[in-house]
Amino acid sequence: MQFEIGDIVKLKKKHPCGSFEWEVLRVGADFRLKCFGCGHQIMIARRLVEKNVKEIRKKLDSE
Repeated sequence: MQFEIGDIVKLKKKHPCGSFEWEVLRVGADFRLKCFGCGHQIMIARRLVEKNVKEIRKKLDSE
């Protein structure tokens, strides 16, 4: 899977705030994700993100 900063990923499990969508802030061996519902940021291993992602929405080039 190809991830870029600014992409929106939809995960299988929802965050306690109820949101399934996260913004990618950092890409590497670990990812930094920001919850779209409450703004909470987490660091998570790449393998866990790749395993749990349902959908990737690419950022818009015009932004």
